[in-house]
This record gives sequence, structure tokens and C-alpha cells, in this order.
Amino acid sequence: MTEVFSLYQRFLNQGTLSEPSGIPDPQFALPSTVNWMRALGILVDHHKTNFKSALTAYSNVQRQTFTDQAANSIFEQLLLSLHQLSALQSLATASKKTDVARVAAVAWYYGIYSAASAMVAAQCSTIQDNHTQTANTWDRQIVVSKLAMLPFSMRLTSIVKTKADAEIVALRTSGQFGLLSPASNHDEALGAACAYLSGTADWWRWTVEEDLRQSREFRDLKVDNFRTKAARDLRDARFDKRTLSFMHQAIRYRGKANYREALYLSYGSSVETLLANYVADLEKVLAAFLAMAGAFCSKRLGSTLWNAFVADVDKSRAFTTSPSTVW
Repeated sequence: MTEVFSLYQRFLNQGTLSEPSGIPDPQFALPSTVNWMRALGILVDHHKTNFKSALTAYSNVQRQTFTDQAANSIFEQLLLSLHQLSALQSLATASKKTDVARVAAVAWYYGIYSAASAMVAAQCSTIQDNHTQTANTWDRQIVVSKLAMLPFSMRLTSIVKTKADAEIVALRTSGQFGLLSPASNHDEALGAACAYLSGTADWWRWTVEEDLRQSREFRDLKVDNFRTKAARDLRDARFDKRTLSFMHQAIRYRGKANYREALYLSYGSSVETLLANYVADLEKVLAAFLAMAGAFCSKRLGSTLWNAFVADVDKSRAFTTSPSTVW
């Protein structure tokens, strides 16, 4: 009898060149992807994360005088983010959400990335060269300075497992709530957000270990794992230097959609049902993040320059979404 061809079985059991031991089971990846965004959407609503509330939150932020190039960099990143939001709003109207889910996740990430870059430029007049540097700088300049609003301000000061686990427990207001089912209220959403934070800490620990294996310090130990005390100490020292905030979670989220996990957004009879509200949640969360970023940048730029920017974008934009709907 001829064996039935199944990508699911081939990928999981035979692996790929990048994952020769087999890929992770997509039945776990898809719910976490959808339910983290659902949780963030609930938290955005709960905390009323919008332009008006952000202006209030940033009432003490002082105007800064920028060079033309620095101001233009802020404007550039905000315009890029607004364009991604407009794309998500169009994608949300697609009749079959599976058709657009992957590109929607990527658009969401780049909208978040550009908005975060605008905040960093407005805070310290710099633009970073890559995604990890941007996440690290946003963490140091925005989150540590208490310039990120909930739910985007959740942060771990270390990814050493015992420390990270203790900080995650402190963030919860009630018992644990995982990512296998959608949250329906604030406490469940916070629990789901903490679960994604915990999973991201696991992912970054794996990433740091993989990088460390290539280092001279690790090779000098003449070991191939982290079972010895010397190897663990070396690893944990790296872990302790690694903080984790929203942008680090977004990097992981983009990677799953853009580089890996071919099955989980595109394969299987139940996918379309699970994705029913997914793009709308992506849109809601990006709109809240961009509203926060815009409010912060407006305070740093001053009302005259900010209002001129918004008016010009509204007049000359080639895409659908008006800046006045966000700012």
C-alpha cells in the first residue's frame, strides 16, 4: 500500500535542513500566536491605550530641539508604521483570513518596529542598525525610563530562569492562564501575556546558548554542553545580562511567521476558524502601540512641528488610513 504523502508527518518526523530533528508541532504554535495577540487586544482595551491617554501619561515629557535629520527620522519611522497599520486594516477585510495571516503578522511587526524606532529617535536622536539593537535600545531608553504604557511595559530584568520565573509570578494578578485557549477577561489576558513572556524567555535562553557555543570562552572549556559548573556559570552570566521586554517578544513573533513554522498559519482544516479575529487583533494592538509612540514623539517635537507633520501626511498620503484616526 502506497504511503499517503503528508507534509505534517514529513516535517515533524523527517525534519528540514534547518531543523534536522523535526520541526515543533504546529498545533501548539498556532494557538500561542493567535492567543497572545488576543490577550494584548484585551489588555489594550482594559488600559485604554490610545493617543488621548498617552498624552496624559506623557504630560511631563519635555520638548526637545532636534536637528532636521533627527526630526525627519522620527517622521520617517512614524510614516512607515502608519502605512503598515493601513495595510493591516485592508487585510482585515479579506474574506479568507488564512490568505493574509502570514503577511499580516509581518506587517504588524514592522509597524511595531518602526514605531519603536521613532520613540528611540525622539528620546536619544539615534537609529539602530538591526532589530536586536533596536529592541535593546527601546528597552533601555523607553521601558526602563518608564515611558512605555501598559501592556507594552512588561519586562524581565534577567532571563536567568529562577529570576525570570519570580518576576513573571510578580506580574500576575491571579492564577496562571496559558496560551492554548483565548483569554476572555483582563486577568486571563494578563496570564496569557505572562505565559508568552515566559515562553519568549525560554527562546532567548536557547538563542544565547546557541551563540555561546560558538564563542572562544565556551570552546576553551572543552565541553559540548552546559552540565559542568564552569559552563553553567558562563551561560548564566550571559543570561543575567539579557533583559527582555515587548520588542524582544515581537522579534520572536516575527521570526515564526517570516522565517519558520511554514505549517502553522497555512496548513490544516481548523486554521481558518482559529484565525477568525486574528488580523483584527493585530490591527488593534499596532494602533495602540502607534498611538503611544505618536503621543510621545509629539511631546518631544512640540505641537507646531507635530501638527504640521500630521497635516502634511493627511493631505499627501497615498494609502487609506488617515493619521487623525490614530493621533
